[in-house]
Amino acid sequence: MAFLYLQKHTPLEALGRFSSALARFAAASGNPNLYNETITWAFLLLIRERVARAASPQTWTEFSANNADLLRWDDNILKKYYRPETLTSALAKSVFLFPDKL
Repeated sequence: MAFLYLQKHTPLEALGRFSSALARFAAASGNPNLYNETITWAFLLLIRERVARAASPQTWTEFSANNADLLRWDDNILKKYYRPETLTSALAKSVFLFPDKL
């Protein structure tokens, strides 16, 4: 969905709309604590960067094939940038935190 939002909106609009939609979805599912702003923003920003670096516009099929590292949840790319305790913190859930891992 983040890829689609980035195709239809400016990056800042996509960030706001996608974050709001995901938070609403978590709340409507009865799990508002599942929303994590740091994870949401970090993935959206990484997707945005990969889209911008692509030599030409890509379909979702092409993008997902070329960026499989963004689609693995069990061994996801954020582990390179964040300590586990940072991503699971209450602060990370409520505001975007910059990466804290070297």
